[in-house]
Amino acid sequence: MTPAYFLPPLLLIGSNIVMTFAWYGHLKRPGWAMTTAILISWGMALFEYCLAVPANRIGYESGTYTGQQLKVMQEVITLAVFAGFSVLVLGEPLRWTYGAAMVCLLAAVGFIFLPTK
Repeated sequence: MTPAYFLPPLLLIGSNIVMTFAWYGHLKRPGWAMTTAILISWGMALFEYCLAVPANRIGYESGTYTGQQLKVMQEVITLAVFAGFSVLVLGEPLRWTYGAAMVCLLAAVGFIFLPTK
């Protein structure tokens, strides 16, 4: 297996972890001023882009993944990362509807990765 096969998913996992904390981590800090939350989140988002952009570039330019495959992969990773975050950080339970949404996204992965010929 080439680095272009496994590096994009690994970078996307890292970028999604960072972005989840950027978007939702401030919810555990209600005492922060809105501007503080925005500036901290913005700084984290810059680092997230340093992971997401290379992930997509490497995956696409190598011919390993199509743009559509990268997007669907990112969405599944986002949902999986957020599931863990919502339980571990926000203390929210997972409902059956979350599982149903994941099944639908996994079906999307199956469809998007089917051979076209």
